[in-house]
Amino acid sequence: MDVHGRDLRYFVAVAEELHFTRAAERLFVSQPALSKQVRALERQLGAELLVRDRHGVALTAAGAALLPHARAVLAAWEQAAQAVEAAKAAQRATLVVGMSTSPGRGGLLPAVRSRFAAAHPEASLRLRHVGWQDPTAGLADGTSDVAFVWLPLPDEHRYGYAVVAEEPRLVAFPDGHRLAAADPSEPVDFAALLDEPFLALPPSAGPLRDYWLALEARGGHPARVGAEIASNEETYEALVAGLGVVLLAAGNAPLITLGGVRTRPVRGISPSRFAVAWPRGKAGPLVRAYVTAARLATGTTPGDHDEPPGGP
Repeated sequence: MDVHGRDLRYFVAVAEELHFTRAAERLFVSQPALSKQVRALERQLGAELLVRDRHGVALTAAGAALLPHARAVLAAWEQAAQAVEAAKAAQRATLVVGMSTSPGRGGLLPAVRSRFAAAHPEASLRLRHVGWQDPTAGLADGTSDVAFVWLPLPDEHRYGYAVVAEEPRLVAFPDGHRLAAADPSEPVDFAALLDEPFLALPPSAGPLRDYWLALEARGGHPARVGAEIASNEETYEALVAGLGVVLLAAGNAPLITLGGVRTRPVRGISPSRFAVAWPRGKAGPLVRAYVTAARLATGTTPGDHDEPPGGP
């Protein structure tokens, strides 16, 4: 039997007031509408709940039996509604931070977190690792509110971003590679790498795949792809297997240079740019606060691709 909560609320009001007019005033409804709903409840239950006569209103035995249960149902529903609202508020106060590679870089994440927490102690952060197949780290499909990303982004006009680190690109190679014979601090000209097989991001990475193949510095010379990689682990395994060399940001070298892998600086290509990004037009208070915290932690200022996110 499905009983509308409104009907129980109307019944309880009349049972407590023992007066239809006062109950109607308490509920901000008309007295005829109130009488109609109480009679509908009685028909649904198949029992008279209230006795109405010229002397007033009284509970029947059925009404007296129903009253405590009706109160309990209404109280339980009120608690349920409050729980839902609390869950919605908690969701609004949770910021999902996407990333495809751990930012590291001198404790960047803890520094941003502490500044963000100082501005919004009621909010919580949830870090979300996203595969390299998605260069936006969850921004494109809305599963991340803000993200640490490598530039360039696909559909860059859709995002605001603040660069938090600019680092030279290195080339990584296995121990037995010809590049290993030189001093590891000696830069190698990118022109000397044109015929090397390269490890490449998945095609879904779009312009970011092209960037890490350094297509802009090849002068039309096509890139040879030795293998595709979608994680640090895959990159390391492909390197030690001799499937190719790979360009990487200097800050990511510790993630790759385990046993059997070396790096050297590369001359003739632009430095990499690491940024905190967000969807344009969707920078809510928590996103603005997180971007501000990232700027404070890294000492960076707004750039050409920023929406001014304002203060925390």
